Amino acid sequence: MAKEASFDVVSEVDLQEVRNAVDQARREISQRFDFKGTGSNLELKQEGERWIIEARSNTDQKVKDSVRVLEEKLVKRRVPLKSLQRGDISPAAGGTARQEISISQGISTDKAREIVKHVKGTKVKAQVSVQGDQVRVSSKSRDVLQDVITELKEQDFGIPLQFTNYR
Repeated sequence: MAKEASFDVVSEVDLQEVRNAVDQARREISQRFDFKGTGSNLELKQEGERWIIEARSNTDQKVKDSVRVLEEKLVKRRVPLKSLQRGDISPAAGGTARQEISISQGISTDKAREIVKHVKGTKVKAQVSVQGDQVRVSSKSRDVLQDVITELKEQDFGIPLQFTNYR
């Protein structure tokens, strides 16, 4: 009999690459002339399970500029920008402005349901199940799994998707 083949759909971010990108952006901001004297800073911190990047500066525009520098560094390090949820720019102490950017890890329950619904809507012979913060797709045919991967890559779920444990 044919053995069942499967793969997992996950949404993960390499935190070491994020850390490196924040350090590079911080270094560039400290050296650029247009950021001199603005008090612009980027800080990566962990709150429970969540990772947050906090951008601070003296004006809203400088916060936006420092986030743009950060995004350039993240793109160069192949960190998907879809994994960032930007908060609003808000006033902070001392007449400064700040913005929190949270980094999403894993697939939320709503997104997992959306992925399952999409795969079942394609009418392929594959079983789809949610397992914590990932989705497992299994089938007897590897060709069906390849078709599912192609279909999921074409669809935009608003989060970066990776395909792991292909067996």
